[in-house]
Amino acid sequence: MVEFESYFKSAMKSSNGLLDKITHYIIKRKGKQMRPMFVFLSSQLCGGGAQSTFNAASLIELLHTATLVHDDVVDDANTRRGFFSINALWKNKIAVLVGDYFLSRGLLISVENGEFELLRIVSNAVKEMSEGELLQQEKSRLLNITEEVYYQIIHQKTASLISACCEAGAAAAKASNEDQQKMKEFGALVGLAFQIKDDLFDYGFGKDIGKPIGIDIQEKKMTLPLIFTINNSDKPTASKLKNIVKNQNQNTEKVKELVQIVFESGGIQYATKKMEEFRDKALAILATFPDSEAKNSLELLVHYTIDRDK
Repeated sequence: MVEFESYFKSAMKSSNGLLDKITHYIIKRKGKQMRPMFVFLSSQLCGGGAQSTFNAASLIELLHTATLVHDDVVDDANTRRGFFSINALWKNKIAVLVGDYFLSRGLLISVENGEFELLRIVSNAVKEMSEGELLQQEKSRLLNITEEVYYQIIHQKTASLISACCEAGAAAAKASNEDQQKMKEFGALVGLAFQIKDDLFDYGFGKDIGKPIGIDIQEKKMTLPLIFTINNSDKPTASKLKNIVKNQNQNTEKVKELVQIVFESGGIQYATKKMEEFRDKALAILATFPDSEAKNSLELLVHYTIDRDK
């Protein structure tokens, strides 16, 4: 990861002074870097991949950074991880162009190094993420998200990128097609568990999580605890919950009332159970690989995705 930090900085470097200043700002405020970790550990699990692994991790991280910058513009968000977002400091137009620059750098890294398989994997993830976001926007307006559609949305929006990390790591190590597919599925399952954990945070789980309770409800996002509660409530309660999400989502007291109903209806317990099922399926795939330090680290990383408190 130390070597990767240096490699990634050079991948983001530009002769444009403003762009360099912004990329420096982003690098200094980077997050947990779980995605590059998944790339490197997946590669090591499948026998290592030297230079290709650095290319894969850079490609994933450039894509991820671009989507975060663009998301902040779309959401009109002024902060990211407790710091000012790019659009808050440099306005929307510059933020969009910076995101475009990161996407193009990822493309160039792939083409310049002949990493066309990695480009295919990551491009597919970009497509999935875009479709997932649009599907969520479409369904949120109608408030008719079923549990099945919810899984489709979070698979595309979140799990597809972690899946790409693990598949790209295996591809960089020149693993067999079978092992690449196993790692792709492993990453998807971890991603599903990761997103459900994020959704649970909206109901007050963890500490210092960086967003107030009920923010998803205020944004009319239908997450698993709420979907379960609506589907398992009587008609008047279900209508009441939908009305709060649709028309009273900015009313703090009404949002608290909704959260309380979700707690009392078993929505939290159900979502937690589903999250743990995805974790266990991911660990079962991992168990099919030979024992190694990388395998142990991946197991720890899987547990971290659902045990974290932010």
